[in-house]
Amino acid sequence: MIKKQPAWLAYGDRGGPMAIDTTGVKLEDRPIAQVREAVIDQLIMNYSHSVISEQAFERRLDIATNSDDPNVLIEQVADLTLEPDAKYRAMWSQNFDASKTATSSANAMNAVEPTDKDRLVSILSSDERSGPWRVPQQLTIINALSSVELDFSEAVFEHRQVTLQLTNWLGSVSIQVPEHVAVISELNNIAASSDNTVGQGGPGSRKTHCIRIEGYSVLGSLDVSIKRSLKQRFTDFANSIRAALGLDKA
Repeated sequence: MIKKQPAWLAYGDRGGPMAIDTTGVKLEDRPIAQVREAVIDQLIMNYSHSVISEQAFERRLDIATNSDDPNVLIEQVADLTLEPDAKYRAMWSQNFDASKTATSSANAMNAVEPTDKDRLVSILSSDERSGPWRVPQQLTIINALSSVELDFSEAVFEHRQVTLQLTNWLGSVSIQVPEHVAVISELNNIAASSDNTVGQGGPGSRKTHCIRIEGYSVLGSLDVSIKRSLKQRFTDFANSIRAALGLDKA
């Protein structure tokens, strides 16, 4: 009896199994995001189970997250056959799909909200927004003698363009964004400091969303930076699987 190969296996020129099926629709005609996702899944699964070393994983992951050539992407997993299983999918969902629930609730909110605006008022206090929080189209921040931290690394963006209207008196505002978010600061500073190390995007950039900061800051500070890249999140996730399997970092 001939054992049937799983659908996810295909065969390369050397007769060995490949991790991703390259039959059917041509690679160049497939959505590049889907190809990249499948490749990254294979890399994480094989590294987390000690099939490849940490150095090989980081090298291949760097190529997978930066290349838009489907053939280059497939080359990174051509010698890998370990398939993501149900446990892997559950862990992936727990780590990366938390924003879906927030998106559903946000859509319900939009149905009753006449406008998509929100306000954050902080006076002599400390405020933080992080995790899978919903980002309104316009967020007004009034900060007086306080500390405000906005972490957009897992935030749910429903608008490509977001405006932050900032009024900052003797306070500090810290904004952290993921790699795909551009930040344009048009803040008027009066005896204040403003530091924006995030790129504004442009032709050929991978920026998908943009945050525009308007308003003024008096004797205060604004700091805008990238918190954690998507590549680092993938690496941390892979190492969390290794830890769950009782494996030391390679």
